[in-house]
Amino acid sequence: MPSNYLFSLQPTFTQGLVLGQLSILVLLGLILKYLFLDSTQYPFETSSYHPRVDSDLSLRKRKAESSTQPDPIPSEDAESAQWFNALLRQVVDVYRSKLRDDLSGVDGDEVARKRIEDYANKIRPAGFVDRITINSVDLGLSAPMLYNARVKKNSSNIPSEIEFDASYMDTLSLSLSTSYLFNYPMASFARLPISLTVSLSQFKSSISIISPPANSSASVLTFSISPNFTLDLTTTSLMGSRAKLANVPKLHELIQHQVRRVLATRATWKIVLPGLASVAEVKEEIQKEACEGHLS
Repeated sequence: MPSNYLFSLQPTFTQGLVLGQLSILVLLGLILKYLFLDSTQYPFETSSYHPRVDSDLSLRKRKAESSTQPDPIPSEDAESAQWFNALLRQVVDVYRSKLRDDLSGVDGDEVARKRIEDYANKIRPAGFVDRITINSVDLGLSAPMLYNARVKKNSSNIPSEIEFDASYMDTLSLSLSTSYLFNYPMASFARLPISLTVSLSQFKSSISIISPPANSSASVLTFSISPNFTLDLTTTSLMGSRAKLANVPKLHELIQHQVRRVLATRATWKIVLPGLASVAEVKEEIQKEACEGHLS
């Protein structure tokens, strides 16, 4: 009576089953490796697609103007914030210019692109993400707009907090290329090329400015963003080497979630008032408040 041994000179059902399963796995591996993954050292040298941000200045201006929302109607008890918007616009323009080394046109774009690329490669998880190439960057043309300023008073009827509503719509966008590394069965066994463009559609939130108490040991101005902010990002993506998957919804959800998480965890900024405290004193005060919060 024949038996279904795996290692037998006579073909058996078990051998056929095992060989069939192995052939399917090998075929699936070849499809993934040669259609979606890339085992070359420079996967983007042969890629025919590199997402680009529209660099035509006049077109970008038209986009910014078309996306700018109309001035909101302030409430009856709201203070005007036009002077603050003018100041904020100048501050944003200065940062935007310094990021470009005060250069205009293509030269300034290249300086900003290189700086962002260097920073991105410093913070990337090197074991899972290959080198990041910033294809293009658009630093935007406008600035956040504040409106409906409201003054809140403490129990002593002294103004202690100012709250604004903020809205930001711009042409801010970033285009990059990288690869996700597969380290099994060996390090950098294969790469999944990813081309990605992320642009800002809309950001809305309330912003609070809290002045320090008179008896505070560390005098700082506190800026905080409401945790219930609105953030809309537009993402376009391509994943794969020869066969490409376009605009994967899960990738968009992941990026949106991570950006929201970063904003939520870093939603408070403290500015040291000159001559009243040092940065070291403020850090010590923040650590003390954090310890008290954990104990409570």
